[in-house]
Amino acid sequence: MAERSFKKEVQQLRIGEGEEFRGEGILAVTKALLQSGVGYVAGYQGSPISHLMDVLADANDILQELGVHFEASASEATAAATLAASVMYPIRGAVTWKSTVGTNVASDALANLASGGVTGGALVIVGEDYGEGSSIMQERSHAFAMKSQIWLLDPRPNLESMVKAVEDGFALSEASKTPVMLQLRIRGCHVHGRFTAKDNKRPAFTLAQALEHPARDTSRIVLPPASFLHEQEKIKERWPAAIRYIKEHRLNERFEGDQDDIGIILQGGLYNGAIRALQLLGLADNFGNSRVPLYVMNVTYPVIEDEVLDFCRGKCAVLLLEEGQPDYIEQNLHAVLRRAGAGAHLSGKDVLPMAGEYTTQVMRDGIAAFLRRHRPESLQTHPAAAADAQAAEARQLEITEVSRPRSAQPAERPITFHKHVENLASVVPPRPAGFCTGCPERPIFSALTLAQETLGQHHISCDIGCHLFSILPPFNLGATTMGYGLGASSAAAFNVPAAKRPISIMGDGGFWHNGLASGIGNAVFNKYDGVIVIVDNYYSSATGGQDILSSRAENPDRSTNNPIEKAVRGVGVKWVRTLDRTYDVARVRATLEEALTTDEKGPKVIIAQSECMLNKQRRVKPQFNQAVKAGKRVVKERFGVDPDVCTGDHACIRLSGCPSLTVKDSGDPLKEDPVAHVESSCVGCGNCGEVAHAAVLCPSFYRADIVHNPTAHDRRLARLRSAVIGFLQRRRAARLARYAL
Repeated sequence: MAERSFKKEVQQLRIGEGEEFRGEGILAVTKALLQSGVGYVAGYQGSPISHLMDVLADANDILQELGVHFEASASEATAAATLAASVMYPIRGAVTWKSTVGTNVASDALANLASGGVTGGALVIVGEDYGEGSSIMQERSHAFAMKSQIWLLDPRPNLESMVKAVEDGFALSEASKTPVMLQLRIRGCHVHGRFTAKDNKRPAFTLAQALEHPARDTSRIVLPPASFLHEQEKIKERWPAAIRYIKEHRLNERFEGDQDDIGIILQGGLYNGAIRALQLLGLADNFGNSRVPLYVMNVTYPVIEDEVLDFCRGKCAVLLLEEGQPDYIEQNLHAVLRRAGAGAHLSGKDVLPMAGEYTTQVMRDGIAAFLRRHRPESLQTHPAAAADAQAAEARQLEITEVSRPRSAQPAERPITFHKHVENLASVVPPRPAGFCTGCPERPIFSALTLAQETLGQHHISCDIGCHLFSILPPFNLGATTMGYGLGASSAAAFNVPAAKRPISIMGDGGFWHNGLASGIGNAVFNKYDGVIVIVDNYYSSATGGQDILSSRAENPDRSTNNPIEKAVRGVGVKWVRTLDRTYDVARVRATLEEALTTDEKGPKVIIAQSECMLNKQRRVKPQFNQAVKAGKRVVKERFGVDPDVCTGDHACIRLSGCPSLTVKDSGDPLKEDPVAHVESSCVGCGNCGEVAHAAVLCPSFYRADIVHNPTAHDRRLARLRSAVIGFLQRRRAARLARYAL
């Protein structure tokens, strides 16, 4: 169950030649694949291309009509290896994943693919998750392209350019017999726009034809001496072929300007931000017309030396906008210019940050610094006028406007988007990432916290997934995380006799991705004596709720309902405990304590199962609302806190951290501390009460059943309860009045 359905939007994929396509970048890329005659598509979900996998899944009937095979791969390595179908056969294939972590996983298969080369077009669509909002380490796909001699496309982030990049990627791959990597940044994936569509194409050569007419060429297989010859072929044949195609078909773009003694070279993916930065400096208009000449590298690897030299000819200085580090392109351009004896000065990381995301403000400041050095009159003639003063008076959003005063020096100001931003930052507390309301993983870490109070602190190895939030408050658990499905592997070195056992955690998505062999299998083989907790929440939740092997959903296209316990026992684990309700904090705690103290040797595996609450609410809410509208009796559970009973020690909040659990004033002048309070966002999971019970805390939590469309019996029962409670309240009030001083 993916986090978003594209069933309605994918119908646009059927439109034909001359019709206008409107939508999101991800949909446009899918349409481009179909227009290019792709034969098969595979991949592994992850930001920012999770939705590409979701679109493909929702469009599977359209793919099948065209004879296109689609599958969700077990991992990025599986996806990359799928491109082997294009090695011997003229079949166009595409795969996709989140970079750079996905490229790390796929690197072995990619290296082999790039070494032997391809016959059909092979396209790798990587979601470049780079910048402050990223969930991964800050690295670039560029290094992998250079290492394996894979051509790297980084198109301008608009629908026309991205669609053209897909089509060009397949053609470039076939022309140079080399796989091509298409880098899609977050903004590109989700940008909206339009383009003129073409007809979808059936694959010119199908997978079925390949099976019926098998081909074999040992020179394409990575074995000596062929592997040595592959390297020679890359340089002598494939590289020149790629250069010819890129130049002849003008994959890179050049935009002229009237200030032709300077210029800017930039990665295609930075184009929109660079144009906006030039607008703020008065050097571009709202239609993208720049007064400074631009050379846009929609192909960032390989660098086309002739085009670079031609662009730099006659210029005193050129600025390179290259996001991230190391500065691969800048080093390359320095070598190109110096070898040719070009006189243009090349700036780059000298005026721009060496690392970090190149936002509009960063590029604006870097371009301004470059112009102050090499063409200060550009800033004097066309300064930027900020609207800060007017916005402060008008009490409205501050948007920096482009204006062109006729005189005076520019009054440079930082870009501000809201006049209250600085004030808000001083009063709004930081809000670290955390579990959703009702998340079934939260009680696992409450139980682990309580277990450690009894048995002492243990070394805990974390994994990639929602459960990684346990390293943050209020749980503060976990010492390391090394990769998706590598939780158990991260604790492998601690397989030594000691007074305490190591603990490792992985999710069900990570388990099927990498953890079964690298974690569980390795633990069995090496007689690992630690505890491994597998969080089974029925979906690959962290990547958007896609089905996996152990999902409970009935999926018509995939095999689900394959228990993790069977797989674990199948590789040799003897001590296995399956908990089918993680909200039972006391039981989870007892199982953890048993695993940490048992005399039995070997890996101890705890499978903690409960459905992802986010996906459950997406599934249950429409059913609930439909039942209410139909007049059926339905009950919604809600939890609350009795302020008269609550002592205000807030231990329940410290142990659960649920977003719906907060504090409020007690209303009692004799009770100074605020009391716990459950907000309306509560989904009725019951974790707060379970935590209170397991920790032997105050009994202040209560459960309320909200009955929609009550029956006559419900109404009679409510009246009876109201009468009894009213009688007891009146009696209590009378006693208090009698004994009052």
